[in-house]
Amino acid sequence: MSELNGKTIVIIGGTSGFGLSGALACQRAGANLVVLGRDDEHLDAARAALGDSTVILTGDACSPDAAVRAVDHAAGTFGAFDALYHVAGGSGRVFGDGPAHEITDEGWARTIALNQTSTFYSNRAALAHWQATGKPGVLLNMSSVLAFSPAPAHFATHAYATAKAAVIGLTQAIAAHYAPFGIRANALAPACTDTPMAARAREDARIQDFLKRKQPLDGGRMGQTSDVDGAAVFLLSDASAYITGQVLAVDGGWSVTDAGY
Repeated sequence: MSELNGKTIVIIGGTSGFGLSGALACQRAGANLVVLGRDDEHLDAARAALGDSTVILTGDACSPDAAVRAVDHAAGTFGAFDALYHVAGGSGRVFGDGPAHEITDEGWARTIALNQTSTFYSNRAALAHWQATGKPGVLLNMSSVLAFSPAPAHFATHAYATAKAAVIGLTQAIAAHYAPFGIRANALAPACTDTPMAARAREDARIQDFLKRKQPLDGGRMGQTSDVDGAAVFLLSDASAYITGQVLAVDGGWSVTDAGY
């Protein structure tokens, strides 16, 4: 594949799960990559998978300067910065996310920071660069099907749903404002996917039974990160040059299926 030949892409949260899978897909499509990820147990495996051609930086996506550093590194190393794919985020259940009346102050603050504020920081860094240089660019943000299609029996994490809905609002506001500058912004909305974040769902027989009915494509299964990669490469590439402000659900049928049917 060569859909991204010559493109320089920054991936925020690119050392595990959706981010690493997306980075490998972009790499195969010919992109130059700068990947930002945490210095954690996934880092060595990401380095081995991506190899020396990909620049891997460590940092916290919730820090306002992390994405600035990644964008500057991309422009300085490759002479260009064409697109940003923001994947960083995750469940806040361990911090106290849950049904609204049970959410702790820490659960709310940390879940919003991890998913919503980190997206704002990376988008702001990318937009500031393109506005300063007068160049066009592409933003692709990670939302969730839970932003608009709740599943209260098994996935009642309301701070997470709020944050992912805010990602959609931010993406569409950016798309509207910056279209005259040649800047596009879109979002992906996966359903339940087999990532490190999904251990609870993967190990719960009741949730697995629910997903067989709620995500009926391909026999009814959890999504795989590879299911999202094709959509990501398309929306980052020139093949989607006339698309902005859109939310693409990659959900196995979740958002159009009644699990009780």
